[in-house]
Amino acid sequence: MNWLNSEAFTLFDQHIKWSDMIGNVVGLIALALGWRRSIWTWPAQFVSGLILFAAFATAHLSGSAGKQIVVMLVAAWGFWQWNRGRQQAQDGSIAVRFATWRERAALLGGAVLGTLAVGGLFTAYPSLSWDPWPDAYIFVGTIVAMYAQARGMVEFWFAWLLVDLVGVPLNFANGFAFSGFVYVIYGALVLWGLRDWWLRSRDARPALEGAPA
Repeated sequence: MNWLNSEAFTLFDQHIKWSDMIGNVVGLIALALGWRRSIWTWPAQFVSGLILFAAFATAHLSGSAGKQIVVMLVAAWGFWQWNRGRQQAQDGSIAVRFATWRERAALLGGAVLGTLAVGGLFTAYPSLSWDPWPDAYIFVGTIVAMYAQARGMVEFWFAWLLVDLVGVPLNFANGFAFSGFVYVIYGALVLWGLRDWWLRSRDARPALEGAPA
């Protein structure tokens, strides 16, 4: 699997690795599928996590590899969650909605506490991360975004925007240039997806009554 961390090509003096390129292209496809409310977004996220896990494990970045295990677990749960509620919307697709204020408080609280816990762990064991606190922020923010996506919450897109704000400079700084470029594209897709889900959430409200939790 060493080829995953070999150089694919050079772009603007940045060395692009095969793992960085393939894993993030699949991740980009997953985000586009999420915007389309396609259940295939979850298998795509799982495959992206699997590729990046192999790459990080080969590079002995155990913290980043562990993050991908969590991503794959959440992707599997998200697939189950969407498959379970895929008939919620009138057109047979996934219904979307805004979170309640209680749910927003829970998401924010989980993000803060999770970042403190993971950042503390990464700080105590430096071998787990190249940059403990930003890495913890992205790790927990990704999980929060995926959880909100699995529940059909429009806030999922806001969470991704907040992850992008740190993810772009962090990836460039640590040699994963393609991740940085992809995060910029993520930002454009997120804004587009946010608008689409925002508009659709108005039509989905009646269908959400009695929906499974």
